[in-house]
Amino acid sequence: MSEDRGKVGVSEETRFRLLIDAVVDYAIYMIDPDGIITSWNAGARRFKGYEEAEILGQHFSRFYTEEDRQAGLPQRALDTAIREGRFEGEGWRVRKDGTHFWSHVVIDPIRDPSGRLLGFAKITRDLTDRKAAEETLKQSEQQFRLLVQSVTDYAIYMLGPDGRVTNWNPGAQRIKGYLPEEVIGQHFSMFYTPEDRAAGEPFRTLDIATREGRFENKGWRLRKDGTRFLAHVVVDPIWGDTGTLLGFAKITRDITEAAQAQQALEKTREALFQAQKMQAIGQLSGGIAHDFNNLLTVILGNLEIVRKRIDDDPRLTRLLDNATQGALRGVSLTQRMLAFARRQELKAEPIEIPKLVEGITGLLRSSLGPTVKIETCFTPEPEPVLADVNQLELAVLNLATNARDAMPNGGTIVLGTRSEVVLDQPHTTLAPGRYVCFSITDTGMGMDDATLSSAMDPFFTTKGVGKGTGLGLSMVHGFIEQMGGRFILKSEKDKGTTAELWLPVARVGSVAERQGPELAAPQVPRLNVLVVDDDSLVLTSTCLLLEDLGHHVCIAESAAQALQLLENQQHFDLVITDMAMPQMNGAQLAQAIQIMNPTLPIILATGFAERLDGFATRLPRLSKPFTQKSLVEIIASTMK
Repeated sequence: MSEDRGKVGVSEETRFRLLIDAVVDYAIYMIDPDGIITSWNAGARRFKGYEEAEILGQHFSRFYTEEDRQAGLPQRALDTAIREGRFEGEGWRVRKDGTHFWSHVVIDPIRDPSGRLLGFAKITRDLTDRKAAEETLKQSEQQFRLLVQSVTDYAIYMLGPDGRVTNWNPGAQRIKGYLPEEVIGQHFSMFYTPEDRAAGEPFRTLDIATREGRFENKGWRLRKDGTRFLAHVVVDPIWGDTGTLLGFAKITRDITEAAQAQQALEKTREALFQAQKMQAIGQLSGGIAHDFNNLLTVILGNLEIVRKRIDDDPRLTRLLDNATQGALRGVSLTQRMLAFARRQELKAEPIEIPKLVEGITGLLRSSLGPTVKIETCFTPEPEPVLADVNQLELAVLNLATNARDAMPNGGTIVLGTRSEVVLDQPHTTLAPGRYVCFSITDTGMGMDDATLSSAMDPFFTTKGVGKGTGLGLSMVHGFIEQMGGRFILKSEKDKGTTAELWLPVARVGSVAERQGPELAAPQVPRLNVLVVDDDSLVLTSTCLLLEDLGHHVCIAESAAQALQLLENQQHFDLVITDMAMPQMNGAQLAQAIQIMNPTLPIILATGFAERLDGFATRLPRLSKPFTQKSLVEIIASTMK
C-alpha cells in the first residue's frame, strides 16, 4: 500500500510541476530563505528573459532596479512576507536585456509542519500594458481636469444621483458667485427661482435627463447675490459599467447679454421694417397727392372762371358752391396725405405750447363736448418749440378728437409738456439735442397691440365707414417727423392712450416771429407769361386763369419746348413752371433760364414740398392746387 502511495505522490508532484511550467502569463518561482532562486517556470522565462540554467542559484534582487536595491526593497519584501504571512505590491522590475516592466508581485513564505522557514513562493505578473493605460488615463483625467478648471465662461460641475453638487469649476464660481466650499454638498435646486422650485422644475430636469439621456433648456437662474440671469442649461446622466446611475454632468452658460442683444437686434429690425414700410407708403401717398393736386387745380380753376362768367342764378351758384366745397375737401385730403409723406409746405417758427393750447381751448371745448374734461399739466416756463403753428394746431385737434371718440361715455384729456435732452444713442431716431415732449393723454378704451401697431398707417381707421379717413394719425406722424421730431403712441386696452409729440426746442433767433396780417396784393400790368407744365389739363386751366386776369399767355408742355421758345428770342415778362416734370424738372429748367436770361422772373408751381438747392431755393413757389387769387398774389410779389 505504501509503495502505491509513493507512486501516486510522485505522479501528483510531476503533474503540479508540469502545471506550473505551463503557465506563461505569470512568473512562478521559488527562492530559499536567503533569497536564492531555486526554481524557474516558463512564465518567468518569458517575462524576465532568463533561461533556467542562467538564473538558478542567483539572488532574486537582481530583478529590482538599482534604486530599489539601494533602498533595501528586496529584503524588506521578504521581511514583510515573514512577518505578515504575505507580501503584495507593485513596482518596476528589470529584464535580462535591461528593459523595465511594471509588475505585480506576491510573495508567500513556505514553512514545514514544524514552522521552520523553507523558502518563499514568488508570483510575478507583467502589468506594463495596464500601467501604461492607467498612466494614459490619469494623464487624460488630469488634462480634462485642467481644461474644466480653466473654463470661466461656462459653469461645469457634477451632481450626485440625488442632485447634490459634488464639484465646482471657476466658471461656475464666476457665473453664480459661490465658492466651492459654499456650494459642494448643497442641492442644485438652490440656483432656481422660487417659482421654478415650487413648480418642481429641478426634479423635472433630472427626470428628463435620466429618461431621455439629456436635458437642454433655457431659463432664469439665481446668483448668490440674488440677481437673476438667463441660462442655457445642459444636463447629461453619467452611468456606470453595470448600468448604475452615478450622477449628472451639468453645464450652464450665462446668455443674458446674448439674449438682450438678440432682442435689441429684433427691435432694430422691426423698426427698420416699419420705417421702410412707412417710407414706401409715404412715397405712394405723396405721388397720389401730387396727381390729385393737379386734378384739383384744374377743377378749382375752372369752377372759379365759370363762377365769374355766369349770372347770379341762385340755383347755378349753389351747384358751383357745392362743387367747390367738394374740391376743397379733396384739397384737405391731399394735404393730409402730403403731411404723412412729409412733403407738405411748412413754415417753422417758435411756438409756446401753453399759449397755443390756450388759443384753441374754446375750439377744443366745443369740439369735444360737455362730457370730456380738459386738464393741462405744463412745466413752468416751458421752452418754445420749432413747428408750423397751423399744422400743430391741426394735430392737437386731431388727437383730441380721437381721444373723444375713444371715450363715448366721457372722460378726461390731459395736455402736458416736459423738457428732455436726447443723447446720441443707437436706439433712438431723434438727433441729439433738446426737445419738448408735448403729450395728450386720455382715459378712453385704449388699443390692443395689433391695433396700436397699425394705428399710424395711412387709411387705417377703427371708425365706421364714412366716419374717418384714417389719415389723422399718419398726418401727425408725417408732420412731426418733417419738423425733426418724433411721434410716439402708447396705449393699452382699457387703460387709455397717450400721444407724445417730441418737438425740437427753438433756438433763440433761429426763426423769425410770425408776421402781421398781409396787405392786399397790388395790381400788376398785363404780362407776357410763359407757362410750362407736362399736364395738359393743368396747363389749360392755368392759361385760362391768367388770360382771365388780362395776361398774354404762351404755353409749353416740356422744359425742352420752353427753352426752345426762349432761344427763339420771344419776349416774356414771367415764367411759371411746374416742378415735377420728366427729363428736366422745374428747378433744372429755372437754372437753365437763369443762365440765358438772369433777369427773367420765375415761379415754381408744385404739389408738395421738395428739397431744392442752389439757385432754385431763392425762387417764389406756388402751391398746388392754386386759385386765381393765389396767382394774383404771387405774381404781384414776384414782379414788384
